[in-house]
Amino acid sequence: MHRILFAVLFALVALAPAHAQESGLNALLEIHRAKIEKPSRTTISPVLEELVDSQLPSVAVFLEKWREKELWQREADGRFFFVREAEDGQMMLIDVDSGAEAGLAEKTEIKNLKPNSGVRGVIAAALVQFQLSDPDPERRLQALTALERDANQSHLSILRAAIEAETVPAIKARKERLQRLLTIKFGSDQATRVAAITSFAGDPGVDARAALNPLLASNVAVFDAAPEGVNVARVLTPGSDIDMDVAYQLLVDAGKARAIVPLEARKQALIAHIEDGTVGGVPVSELTTQEARDRAYLALAADGTVPPLVSRQEQRAAVADHVFAEIYTEPDPVLTTAARETLADISGTVGFYQFVDLAMDGLSLASIYFLAAIGLAITFGVMGVINMAHGEFIMIGAYTGYVVQQIIPDYTVSIIVALPLAFAVAFLAGVALERLVIRHLAHRPLETLLATFGISIALQQIAKNIFGTQARPLTSPSWLDGAWVLNDVVSISYIRIAIFVLALAFLGLLLFILNRTRLGLEVRAVTQNPRMASSMGINPDRINMLTFGLGSGIAGIAGVAIGLFAKVTSELGSGYIVQSFMTVVVGGVGNISGTLAGAGMIGSLQKVIEFFNPSNTLAAQTYMIIFIIIFIQFRPKGIIALKGRAAGD
Repeated sequence: MHRILFAVLFALVALAPAHAQESGLNALLEIHRAKIEKPSRTTISPVLEELVDSQLPSVAVFLEKWREKELWQREADGRFFFVREAEDGQMMLIDVDSGAEAGLAEKTEIKNLKPNSGVRGVIAAALVQFQLSDPDPERRLQALTALERDANQSHLSILRAAIEAETVPAIKARKERLQRLLTIKFGSDQATRVAAITSFAGDPGVDARAALNPLLASNVAVFDAAPEGVNVARVLTPGSDIDMDVAYQLLVDAGKARAIVPLEARKQALIAHIEDGTVGGVPVSELTTQEARDRAYLALAADGTVPPLVSRQEQRAAVADHVFAEIYTEPDPVLTTAARETLADISGTVGFYQFVDLAMDGLSLASIYFLAAIGLAITFGVMGVINMAHGEFIMIGAYTGYVVQQIIPDYTVSIIVALPLAFAVAFLAGVALERLVIRHLAHRPLETLLATFGISIALQQIAKNIFGTQARPLTSPSWLDGAWVLNDVVSISYIRIAIFVLALAFLGLLLFILNRTRLGLEVRAVTQNPRMASSMGINPDRINMLTFGLGSGIAGIAGVAIGLFAKVTSELGSGYIVQSFMTVVVGGVGNISGTLAGAGMIGSLQKVIEFFNPSNTLAAQTYMIIFIIIFIQFRPKGIIALKGRAAGD
């Protein structure tokens, strides 16, 4: 008898479906097959919770594959698999639990399960706890980024557990910061949330402000007496803190006062009650003024035909009988007080860093103006020539850099080659201009100004004929992409930093040339007293030629630097000629230190004006010119006046 029962049981087990004997992940999937086949955001959450709670090692891979639409189901028995292509167009089935091969199948025998974006978002949230402890640091960072975008209360405990096992200090610090942010929003007790709030005092991060600001969200409410049992932000005074009409409308919305009848509704009511050419006893022909229309409407209201009007006196009385207050949506006053004090502290820190950012922007702009103006300062100081074509030497340098990049595709090498080549090309162009034009107009400033202005126009047209009117790119090397970010307030692009370093390098080089070389000694001598220098054996014509070429060459280098962040066009230099002249005049003619001071003042002043009027750059430049005109009235020789010839001119 026992043998017969044993044989029957063995037969039943042998005939049962294979997947009915399964355990582990496959068993869980079989239980929830219907919900996995047709998931939704609401129905899939319990399934994900059970999968995560199972702590099976294959769950993380399964969820990733499912999220990436790489989960398949066999039509015959409903089992789930991963797949890869095999020979003869067939698909190799991979067991979702063990990862072992489970046979071949035709594409028609399986279907791809593709959850929608909402379900994929829920799956991604469930994956976080696996990714936060992933051995790969990049995966952990990706999980943190996902949490920063969209986190919920359940992630707080997961994040706390992941912090303890973190070995990379930078990632651990980021996890701890996110944990404090989530504690502010989802913390379970007052003390913990207050500690998290106060920990961000003085922190300029945008994420900290984004977490704290919702705690201070408020709305205006109306009360019959002093508000009690609510977290009051402030009591409002009608007519001062809140408009009287807005206050009365709040009363109407709360059912505490009669609604005001709009003019359009009153007009329609009058039209609807016209009888025998009159409305409320007033002839229609007389309803040409608001006073007559009000009289007719009041007559209808007295008969109860239309809703009565609300007088201003009644509105003021109703408002005076009630209390208006801003009420925090956060009911705990301890939390709102901590958030308010922390945000006030953060505001001070942000203000300081805004000042630092503004100063860095001003310094960056000053370095650009210094590069653009230093050549002009030298030629102006030595020769007294107002060179209106100086901006075109900047343009020549920028186009030289562009041509070099067409020949040398490596952007780093091309910039290294372009800088000295731009100096050489602009130097030769400057020497040619001095030899052919400037020297023949010596001591004739008006003719020199007009001649160089005409040459400026000619050079622009030549550039248009050669390169066309379309802007040409001067691409910076990849290592100059991006910006140096100190925090969420202060950042400066690497290109601006490189230009600042270049300006410092040229400042040092020029100071060395002028103070430590024979050429520099002769230049300074001609600048201060050309007649005396000539009597000492110095050739002023040669010095003028070399000085003009040197100034033009520096402008060419400035063109390469400016072209890295501005489009190269034939009008590139004309956009800097005005600032260059202002820099030279304000700093002091012919003085490198003065040019440096002038560039600092012009750059900083422009950034300050743009800070207060960011939407109107033209207005900023106009205000800057007005300031400079006033400045020159009090200090006509500039910040650092040149001794010698300039002092006597």
